[in-house]
Amino acid sequence: MDLRARIPCHTRTSINGDKIMNKESIKTILSRVKEKDLSVEDATTLLCGCSYKDIGCAKIDFQRKDRTGHPEVIFCQGKSTSQIERIIATMLENESNILATRVEQEVYDSLKEKFPTARYNRMAKTLCITLSEPETTESYIAIVTAGTSDLPVAEEAMETATMLGSRVELIADVGVAGIHRLFDNMDIINGARVVVVVAGMEGALASIVGGLVSVPVVAVPTSVGYGTHLGGITTLFAMLTSCSDGIAAVNIDNGYGAGYYAHMINSMK
Repeated sequence: MDLRARIPCHTRTSINGDKIMNKESIKTILSRVKEKDLSVEDATTLLCGCSYKDIGCAKIDFQRKDRTGHPEVIFCQGKSTSQIERIIATMLENESNILATRVEQEVYDSLKEKFPTARYNRMAKTLCITLSEPETTESYIAIVTAGTSDLPVAEEAMETATMLGSRVELIADVGVAGIHRLFDNMDIINGARVVVVVAGMEGALASIVGGLVSVPVVAVPTSVGYGTHLGGITTLFAMLTSCSDGIAAVNIDNGYGAGYYAHMINSMK
């Protein structure tokens, strides 16, 4: 007899009928162990292998939301369209919202008939499917770009934070070549709980913003720039060595990481 049948736990059923443990079902198992209604060995058997679904090309982590508050995100670069389709279908069967990053236009074109409710941001290269709307924060994240060329990374950050439940204000093209443009938007920036600064070239905008605000700044170096910019390495080093307090830098072009981290700060009670 399947041990799982002995546990009247709350589960969700995947496309292959597998049972996926969530937080409530784990509590039920542990309570039965405490009451000596279930052996440690049987509980171990129940818990092992129930936290993710192996579909061959991927092992989908269904307990990610219980652990972190947010479901797994699909990084599409390097994956085939059929692999992405299988991952999305499995996650949807388990009632998970979908955020996919680095989705090329031709991949979306192949997926849109299969997933007609998908929303695609061509600039950010993100695909979103919302089954349940997240609770939206009262506070907001300000995302600031040095130039228009930094917008793809900024919009990836915006889509990520919005999908997770943060309000976002996007302010584009206010870099150091015309710093008065930044000052004209300081009311919005100062009202944010956290600021994401997206910049290429020498990345000076992050230091300037960091010296003007009293909230955390997430600095995002982009690969936009000439020659000795070295594809974003110069910018990354500049942001890492900033003299301004309260700045944390993520990897080059990592709009997703910046949006996720900024949301974590913005959603803290």
